[in-house]
Amino acid sequence: MRTLTIGEFKARFSDVLSAVQAGESVIVCYGRKKQRVAALVPYAEFAAGAGKRPLGLLKSKGSFTLTDDFALSDEEFLTA
Repeated sequence: MRTLTIGEFKARFSDVLSAVQAGESVIVCYGRKKQRVAALVPYAEFAAGAGKRPLGLLKSKGSFTLTDDFALSDEEFLTA
């Protein structure tokens, strides 16, 4: 896996695309701290994981509560 800055990425764009087509992944960094902002991966690798989502991804991000007087029969549930 290769890491490039924005400037290097712009200067070698065609070479980077050729490397990605060959199966290599490339990380693009930005700024003085070289913060990672993007990853270029071969499309086959991206498509293989596109439908998979890890369980618990939104854990602790939301919640709901039911009041004590909440009641819904099976028939009401099915007709709603």
